[in-house]
Amino acid sequence: MTLLADFELIRPASLAEAVAARHRYPGSRLLAGGTDLMPNLRRGIGTVPALIDITGLPGLQDIVLEPAGLRIGAGATLARLADDALVTLHCPALAEAARQVAGPTHRSVATLGGNLCLDTRCVFYNQSAWWRQSNAFCLKHAGERCHVAPTGSRCHAAYSGDTAPVLLALGAKVELGGKAGTRWIDLEDLFHEDGAAHLRLGEDEVLLGVRIPLDSSFITEYEKARFRGAIDFPLAGVAVSLRRDDDALTGLRIAITGTNSRPILLAGCESLLDQPLDDTALQQIGKLVQKQVSPMRTTMTPSHYRRRVAAALAIRLARRLFTVQS
Repeated sequence: MTLLADFELIRPASLAEAVAARHRYPGSRLLAGGTDLMPNLRRGIGTVPALIDITGLPGLQDIVLEPAGLRIGAGATLARLADDALVTLHCPALAEAARQVAGPTHRSVATLGGNLCLDTRCVFYNQSAWWRQSNAFCLKHAGERCHVAPTGSRCHAAYSGDTAPVLLALGAKVELGGKAGTRWIDLEDLFHEDGAAHLRLGEDEVLLGVRIPLDSSFITEYEKARFRGAIDFPLAGVAVSLRRDDDALTGLRIAITGTNSRPILLAGCESLLDQPLDDTALQQIGKLVQKQVSPMRTTMTPSHYRRRVAAALAIRLARRLFTVQS
């Protein structure tokens, strides 16, 4: 790692000041925990004219139960999510996902907003500056081609946030604040399938929080596969939210991280509703996963392994949740 290049450090006291700072310093980055951003900058992956520390924005750490659901500020740390009474009561799968991120010291400062906006990763990108320079850099930063897919036109770096699939499975929305005011969008609409530009955030926008609708008829869990039992990003992570009435599956949402350049909300689950979740239906879940995920050579494991692991996790979680609700 190298010394950081000079930059301005700005600590806005309001959203308006943060938006003004983003406008005043094109190319600036928002800073909260910085557990992913700062190591990348130390590796020479880009430079910034300014870092905008948003930890002082009002309400950014709040966790509040509202009529529309549970609202969690983007500045709430992952350590807090893992232990907060409201989160563990109403969204235990989110607490579990937070507990599985990195290690305790990371979680003590890393935030929900930072985990959702996590930069995409690739073995050709997350390297030292001299290593990347020896490979003529890459399409994601300073280069002209994606080494994973040299004949393609986009970056295939993978998204690896752990909280996103749980929130997708729960039907969460996110609040964005910018020059034009604040707006709520479906979490799914925050992401784009391009490793070099995977977030649909306006240049002046700040992710302010998440709102999770509460439906006690669903049960949700999250599991991830990784090399080690701690620290590592997911090779594949799956969240399943399921509802059962008598012997019929009446609700199913499956979301996946670690395989594509964005977290995926699996399409086609509605075809499995109003029938038992038997072996045939479970096999169909596996086929849906394998068809829609597109892992590439962005980690040290083969692409087909991550595809099969994602399918196996989805099948195992769905079977377990369906059995639990019997």
